[in-house]
Amino acid sequence: MRRKRICHTGSGGGWGAYLLVLFVPSLLSVFFLARAEAAPLGRRAELRNGLTLLIAERPSLPIVTIQIVVKAGSLQEPKDKAGLANLTAELLPLGTRNRTAPEINETIEFVGGTLHAYAVQDRATISLTVLKRDLNLGLELLSDVLLHPVFSDAEIERKTRQIKGDIREKREYPGSVAREVFAATLFGDHPYGRPVEGTEETLDSVTRDDLVEFHKHYYVPNNSMLIAAGDITLKEFQGYVNKYFRAWRRKELPTLQSSLGEPPSCPQLVMIDRAITQSHILWGHVGIERNNPDYYPLFVMHQILGGRGMTSRLMRTIRHERGWAYHVYSSPRAGLLPGSFVVGLQTKNETAAPAVTEIMNQVRAIVEAGVTEEELEETKGYLTGSFPLGIETNYDVVSLLGTIELYGLGMDYPDRYPEIIRAVTREDIQRVARKYLHPDKGTLVVVGDPDKTWFLEEDKRACQTGHH
Repeated sequence: MRRKRICHTGSGGGWGAYLLVLFVPSLLSVFFLARAEAAPLGRRAELRNGLTLLIAERPSLPIVTIQIVVKAGSLQEPKDKAGLANLTAELLPLGTRNRTAPEINETIEFVGGTLHAYAVQDRATISLTVLKRDLNLGLELLSDVLLHPVFSDAEIERKTRQIKGDIREKREYPGSVAREVFAATLFGDHPYGRPVEGTEETLDSVTRDDLVEFHKHYYVPNNSMLIAAGDITLKEFQGYVNKYFRAWRRKELPTLQSSLGEPPSCPQLVMIDRAITQSHILWGHVGIERNNPDYYPLFVMHQILGGRGMTSRLMRTIRHERGWAYHVYSSPRAGLLPGSFVVGLQTKNETAAPAVTEIMNQVRAIVEAGVTEEELEETKGYLTGSFPLGIETNYDVVSLLGTIELYGLGMDYPDRYPEIIRAVTREDIQRVARKYLHPDKGTLVVVGDPDKTWFLEEDKRACQTGHH
């Protein structure tokens, strides 16, 4: 595989009852209530040990979903141990002091439930879904895998081998290669620039002691939230918390030292040579964090540019008018720290260059001229109308509550969301487009056939040229 990198200068309220979050103001003496915040749709409580409790009572079906969300994602791991957070999370259901991995699996499957754990960049999640009648059993398992994992050598070896196999398999998919190269080029050594699962080399450096220490330091109540949704009352939730999480004690958390470096001062091109008929293309640059107030006008802007499916500008010009791609999209990917703005598509090698040119034209058009009133009103209607449809299941609800808590959006966020979107103006969109979009400083990653794909033709405007 040959990689070419060129850095060059450029030119140019009604549904509020659907989600009811409640809190009874005197939990257990073992936890002692530290603080409760009132909110229009319900309440959120932070207990004396630092654990945040959220509950949505949804008794229409006898099913309950419960999640433990912990700030223990790849953002918290050292770069030479990349994959540590994900490996820790995935090993949790694979053996405790009381049960082996097969026993855990057989127990949850016998009652038709699910129990799984995973990590992403900003968090780790343990998720349980069971019938109401099996909730006692389910929570016993959940607390066991959370509080008493053993990280056995046999399971570490097996899980590591499986993840390495997945890593090797991903190399065969051009889209996966493009995403990983794009992140690495954009963020470098920062955790946002690394695959969550790590690499084969970094996984080899992870020891059982690393796993035990990571769990000990980060899987603590003052770094976690416990969320329930479904056929469960607050009184029942109170009893389960007292029964199964009594021994969970707060600890001092390690200091998170993870800041982004300076973004590139000129455009970058990374070409990954593959003998394939379709080029996989990603363009973008560093964006903003999720709790930035400008996130909402930027989100609306991206919906108009490339987020609203068939009606977005990019889909209209690149798919419908020119037939260069089946799908093209743009998205602001924001986290606890600034994420990325990205535009992506897959197209024939021969149309890769004109497709990229059209992407740049559309980005510049929004920066320079903004959007129309018709585009804005249609997008507002779509976003406010589709939002309630995204929380139909218990899993949707606990995921929404976890996102609200993780990014500090406020418990009244579901009621405020339509108002926030409706308040966005054309002036807001042009202001944030000019502030945050940088068409002449972006990173372009192309996975395709170099014999059929043109890119810059060793562009004479290049401020730096390299071959890898």
